Amino acid sequence: MFFGTGYEEVEALAVIDILRRGGVDVDMVSVTGEKGVTSSHKVTIETDCLLEEVDFDRTQMILLPGGMPGTTNLENCELLMEQLDRFYEQKKAIGAICAAPSILGHRGMLKGRNACCYPTFESHLEGALVSKNPCEVSDFIITSRGMGCAVDFGLAVLSYLRGQEAADKIAEAIVYNR
Repeated sequence: MFFGTGYEEVEALAVIDILRRGGVDVDMVSVTGEKGVTSSHKVTIETDCLLEEVDFDRTQMILLPGGMPGTTNLENCELLMEQLDRFYEQKKAIGAICAAPSILGHRGMLKGRNACCYPTFESHLEGALVSKNPCEVSDFIITSRGMGCAVDFGLAVLSYLRGQEAADKIAEAIVYNR
């Protein structure tokens, strides 16, 4: 999970929590050059590592939380965008929630795919088949609409990485009714 200043904390942390409960090793990665990153609501967390320390060859998925200006700060991070493009070319898993799917739209990654995002960002999903569903899984790309859909997004990512049974088990454990 990649953090830029101004990220949306629930979209990041709820997903991380679900994935870790499901046995997925998730790194919180700062793109700011400092491990402490402050959210759009002034919550500062300590990430696990800096972008420059990530071994992308061993990374299974890129996850992008929304929030503003967090989404803009992620999109303005050249090294992260280079890796995002590489993941797309290699058909490696990519997930984005809220405003962050706009990054994928700007990069042409959503053409012909079902996708969703925060309502005011739908025009940025260039070429996508835009839905109002809480979450969309289209091949190796998972998108979601916003903070209220963070649990759906986390469970969709967990299902993609570990299977539906693992996601169902965590949904039951956190008392989440789908």
